[in-house]
Amino acid sequence: MRIIAGTARSLPLKAPEGLDTRPTSDQIKETLFNILQTDICGCYFLDLFAGSGQIGLESLSRGGEYAVLVENNRKAAKCIEENIHFTKFDKKARVIVSDAVSALYTLEGKYKFDIIFMDPPYNKELEKDVLRYLSTSSLLKPDSKVIVEASAETDFDYVEEMGFEITKYKKYKTNGHVFLKRKKE
Repeated sequence: MRIIAGTARSLPLKAPEGLDTRPTSDQIKETLFNILQTDICGCYFLDLFAGSGQIGLESLSRGGEYAVLVENNRKAAKCIEENIHFTKFDKKARVIVSDAVSALYTLEGKYKFDIIFMDPPYNKELEKDVLRYLSTSSLLKPDSKVIVEASAETDFDYVEEMGFEITKYKKYKTNGHVFLKRKKE
């Protein structure tokens, strides 16, 4: 696992030991950032369920201004901190050791994010709790993007009721990226 492009290109990243995290493959990460390429420069990026931190760190390497990485697992959070230090993004990144929704409460009123990415454990509906919170949150700017990495079976029929619309769906073999934004009022 490594940073693919930008100022930290090719730097290897540590991954937490065990099967508690699913690092995003380089090919899927490259596809994601190709889609986001015009949005990354200067952005504030929130990486929920961050695992190793590779998605948030990739955003910084490609020109992101600041990233907050949220991870509930203490061993994984320590790995994220080591990866931040190794990539020299200490002044551009913050780690919060917390569940995602509690972290959102903590961040409220302190940040506004351009991109919010989440890769929760599959098929547990944790993304639904996050989206419910974000539906009324000031953490989103009017044009913010929310991206959910989820299993291919995950149903997102409920998002319109929460005030979101799906702007893009990129399917891979067993999972996909769902791109959302708040509906204009």
